Amino acid sequence: MKYSNIFFDLDGTIWDFEINSHETLLEICTTYDLKKKGISDYEEFIKTYKLHNAKLWDLYSVDKISQKDLRRERFQRALADFGVYDFKLSKNIGESYVEICPRKNKLFPYAFKVLDYLKDRYPLHIITNGFDKTQHIKLEYSNLRPYFNQIITSEKTGFKKPNPLIFSHALDLANAKSNESIYIGDNLVVDILACQSSGIDGMYFNPKKKMHNENVTSEIYCLSQIMDIL
Repeated sequence: MKYSNIFFDLDGTIWDFEINSHETLLEICTTYDLKKKGISDYEEFIKTYKLHNAKLWDLYSVDKISQKDLRRERFQRALADFGVYDFKLSKNIGESYVEICPRKNKLFPYAFKVLDYLKDRYPLHIITNGFDKTQHIKLEYSNLRPYFNQIITSEKTGFKKPNPLIFSHALDLANAKSNESIYIGDNLVVDILACQSSGIDGMYFNPKKKMHNENVTSEIYCLSQIMDIL
């Protein structure tokens, strides 16, 4: 293949955000005994939290809110939907989430097999919108750090995907050319269409087989398929 560098997204592509986050949220509900606060259905609370979290991340990605606002508001709003207006509780829960979740280490199937296959063939790098400290903790606790040369985070870079500047910055750090690079990610718009707009080929990781009409360089449903392509 023509590629000389491979870039990966982290959350939802290698590190299984949904499983790790869900486990953390259940632990938090139990630890803080939210049933005593009137929240009897933890799964419903988690569903509500995820809705607020997704909306706030959308605002964060276009610089409408700060990291501090995002971390405070997501649990505060979720609790308020259940009639719990306890700012100290939401602050404590938020801090616990940030402490516990990055230390979870569930990865998508075949992650290590694929990375072992790729590491001797290509320089590997990460481009992520996650917070710098948090993402480094995830990489460490999941034993992923040794696989990657450059870890490019939006917080450290100052630009968030889909801003093309984060991709050009990543190429500079990796000493890579756009037409010799490929980016593998799970978000069709923020990852794939964005990188392709910057001249980087995009490999759309679509494990849920979501329907779309976009023109992507390649599409996979399991990480193991990477070994057939690269």
